[in-house]
Amino acid sequence: MPSSPYLRNPRGERGFTLLELLVVMVIIGLLAAYVGPRYFSQIGKSEIKVAKAQMDAFDKALEQYRLDVGRFPNTEQGLAALYVKPNNETKWAGPYLKKAPPPDPWGAPYQYKSPGEVNEFDLISFGKDGRRGGDGEDADISFN
Repeated sequence: MPSSPYLRNPRGERGFTLLELLVVMVIIGLLAAYVGPRYFSQIGKSEIKVAKAQMDAFDKALEQYRLDVGRFPNTEQGLAALYVKPNNETKWAGPYLKKAPPPDPWGAPYQYKSPGEVNEFDLISFGKDGRRGGDGEDADISFN
């Protein structure tokens, strides 16, 4: 039977050397170091876009609430008034949202104040750090 290059004696098989494996691991590490920060910065940008989209949906629901009731929900009623009928609201024709208002993309509740300091109502997410102010992903996101 002729010998085949694919059928070798286990003792004669060659594998990768330690040096070859280390070179491959260094290359993979360099690629991860280059691509990783770019990937994670995109995640932060997408969370900001999600927050703005949710706030836009809340704005539309709040406007519909105002058209039906004649005013925006007050601060105590909050965004929950878009999903659950507040006491003594005879003109309420909701729910104005299909489900309860979700938290912002970082898990914190949106801050709603009516009357607002800037507009008829203020709607704010405090960003990734959950505190007022900040830069980048930690910056406040407000709907104006």
